[in-house]
Amino acid sequence: MTISTTASRVSGLAATVADLAERSDEWLPRVRLDPRGRWYERLHRDAGQEIWLISWLPGQSTGLHDHGGSRGAFAVALGSLEERDLGGVQEVTPGRARAFGAEYVHEVRNVSAAPAVSVHVYSPPLSTMNRYDLVGDRLVRLATEEAGQW
Repeated sequence: MTISTTASRVSGLAATVADLAERSDEWLPRVRLDPRGRWYERLHRDAGQEIWLISWLPGQSTGLHDHGGSRGAFAVALGSLEERDLGGVQEVTPGRARAFGAEYVHEVRNVSAAPAVSVHVYSPPLSTMNRYDLVGDRLVRLATEEAGQW
């Protein structure tokens, strides 16, 4: 596979979540807010991809993680989120999708005072996720989670 093919697939994932985020009237009644942790629901899964809906109360976070070799993208539908990767921190607001390749490590968190809702797509569907800590400038893997654990 060429780099341009990979980039094309990743941009296609970003287009998918951006479109879904704009059509929140189709899925908004499903959203729940959970003070114990992020609420999430899988909206779709087939052999090529899966789509998740996630709600975030203020202070909720993923911690540093990867997607077990899956490419992905996410878009904020309501509120705002902060994404931290090894290159820095940026705010993600409605109308903006973030896409990433198979080896990407990041943390997503709600640092605002209001709830947020985001849509995520992964291709191929998630089978594992690795959790990390940043020690100095080095990632240290803390755990590997299997699909049945979330």
